[in-house]
Amino acid sequence: MSNNSSVSSGIGFCELLAIVFIVLKLCGTIAWSWWWVLSPIWLPFAVVGIVLLIVAIVAGVVWTSVQLYECLTS
Repeated sequence: MSNNSSVSSGIGFCELLAIVFIVLKLCGTIAWSWWWVLSPIWLPFAVVGIVLLIVAIVAGVVWTSVQLYECLTS
């Protein structure tokens, strides 16, 4: 029986894009703010954080609605 697990140790798309943006910024090709140059690094974390925040808000609203319904029907 063979073990078909593979581990990717290569560079990902976001990391490659960040390196390209950094090189372009240091060469003077783009005049972007460093926030936008480094955005491929922090933007995925921000998106995940926003999604988790939305899920938490929806869960809180649903939980509150269920508690209110149970209070009114008992």
